[in-house]
Amino acid sequence: MVLNRQRLLGVLLVALATLAAAVLAEVLRTVVFAVTVAYVLYPLRQRLVGRGLSRRIACAAATAVAFAGATLLVAPLLYALYRRRSQLIAILERVPDAVPISVGGFETVVEIAPFVAAAETWIRGVALAVAGAAPVLVLELVVFTFLVYGILYRPGAVGTAVFGIVPAEYHDIPARLHERTRETLYSIYVLQAATAAGTFVLALAVFRALGYGSPVLLAVIAGILQFVPVVGPSVLVVALGAGDLLVGETGRAVAVLVIGLVVVAFVPDAVIRTQLADRTGKISPGLYFVGFVGGILTLGAVGVIVGPLVVSLLLEVIDMLSEHGSSSGSAAAAAEPVEERADSAD
Repeated sequence: MVLNRQRLLGVLLVALATLAAAVLAEVLRTVVFAVTVAYVLYPLRQRLVGRGLSRRIACAAATAVAFAGATLLVAPLLYALYRRRSQLIAILERVPDAVPISVGGFETVVEIAPFVAAAETWIRGVALAVAGAAPVLVLELVVFTFLVYGILYRPGAVGTAVFGIVPAEYHDIPARLHERTRETLYSIYVLQAATAAGTFVLALAVFRALGYGSPVLLAVIAGILQFVPVVGPSVLVVALGAGDLLVGETGRAVAVLVIGLVVVAFVPDAVIRTQLADRTGKISPGLYFVGFVGGILTLGAVGVIVGPLVVSLLLEVIDMLSEHGSSSGSAAAAAEPVEERADSAD
């Protein structure tokens, strides 16, 4: 009777969760970000409680960290795109309309003007979109803050519900999925954010030393590109080098390629990421890249988090299946001699 009740409640939970996702579709990405951020900040909340703070104050402090992190991640880029759009357009206008290419006896001219015009239109469109979306972003930030606080204040509600529905002999499955989720989200948020912050500082110094216009904007872009696996800020460095070559700045092009690829693209990964790598989500860069790209193409911005997380959880389930298969095979192998002895006795 109890088992039937638990199954009914499990089906009801899934149905209501699906309904809530449909009703809250417009803020679903905010909800997902809030849940994942609360996952990462829960150890901080526990540490503050362990040091004698009340649960409310500890939750408020952890939520303040989430609020500051979300603001620092989004605000600089949006501000720079809106306020510095004229400087970006000025940089694009320095690119020549056509570039002659001569290889051996073959000569041709590549028209650059259409691409420059498209880039200028895109920058203006993004700047206007940022200005128009500002009230919505502020509202989503408020919703995000309340959700993080609420989840941190009652963190055990979902776990209690899950363990109440799942039979006791299977409690190891949600426990392992929980641990894998925590590790993966740590690697996405903490490791990536720390690497991005280091990239911003180094990129700002390099771009300012090389005399680029809007070095803060370029450094912000380099930091955000650290969230893009495999390629990272090297895309920006190569683009700057190519742009310098087009406008005749050969010396600076060589300098930004050599210094930028080493200091901006390589050093943060080699120093910061390796220091924090012992708490990554056990997912290879290739699979992380697949989850990242697939998540963005399917779900948009929220796919940055959901894509790699789904891939990581899939790998954990595969590991559990392989472990179960190995244990079953070992048990069967151990049982064979017993059966053979029994047959011999007969």
